Amino acid sequence: MRVPRRLLAVPLFAVLAVSGCASSAPEESEAAAPSEGFPVTVTDARGEVTLDEAPQRIVSLSPSGTEILFAVGAGEQVVAADEYSNYPDEAPTTDLSGFTPSVEAVSEHDPDLVVLARDAEETASQLDQLGIPVLVLPAAESLDDSYEQLRLLGSATGHADEGAAAAEEVEGALDEIVAETRDRLGDIDASYYHELDPGLYSVTSGTFVGQVYSLFGLRNIADEAADTAGGYPQLSAEFVVEQDPDLIFLSYPGEEAALVADVADRPAFDTITAVENGDVVRLDPDTASRWGPRVVDFAQDVADALLAAEGGADAEEAA
Repeated sequence: MRVPRRLLAVPLFAVLAVSGCASSAPEESEAAAPSEGFPVTVTDARGEVTLDEAPQRIVSLSPSGTEILFAVGAGEQVVAADEYSNYPDEAPTTDLSGFTPSVEAVSEHDPDLVVLARDAEETASQLDQLGIPVLVLPAAESLDDSYEQLRLLGSATGHADEGAAAAEEVEGALDEIVAETRDRLGDIDASYYHELDPGLYSVTSGTFVGQVYSLFGLRNIADEAADTAGGYPQLSAEFVVEQDPDLIFLSYPGEEAALVADVADRPAFDTITAVENGDVVRLDPDTASRWGPRVVDFAQDVADALLAAEGGADAEEAA
């Protein structure tokens, strides 16, 4: 089950925020935004922010933020988005940087609200001096953080009801995928390794990515690392081989066959259960790293991998 279209129509370290390609921005136009219920006060990474009126010209410099804005019904209010905001198709992607924003370039879009990722927080004070309202959104550390940002951006843009409904629907869709998978497979007794890049950076269960796996009852080998580095440890090849995960998930760009072959070619990796059984899965690096509504797609990909692994095991036993 993919996330309902009505959520999407209306998108380490660096990989968790950037992945995609730029396109030229459409002509800017004024968007009519709901104004009832304003002023509103919301809380972002810096504290309370009060918006006197519903923003009609939003610049989003966060791919996850862009996806959330469209999910809560504020897409028509977005006049520009950063270079990596490649989803949905109608997102007004530009060459604006979300990492090192140019205040001058952002100002040219005449925004009445700018959405920034936490990495670009220093830019917020410069925009404050220009009188431009700013919301700084940290990377979600949990699924609850993801739901809260749906509600926050809904409230901040005049779509409070839509934001609350989107959060509820995403959570419900995740629960349904997990329930259906567990109904088919029963108790899942399997371990996994999630690889953020070929340097063997991974995620622990304390991240929002790890929490998705935890919903299925999977065991994360990265939780056993000596230094979890704030939830994103760099593992050693020896550690991964020793932990012998049942599944390996690759979450970075590249052609799947080539990436899977590269993993199998690493010294001693051919002895890992996941490699031996063909359970090395390349995930979409965007849906597996952004904490917006497409986290449902990520969960579905995990469910599909579990079902495929079970099917392979059944076939092997039958043979």
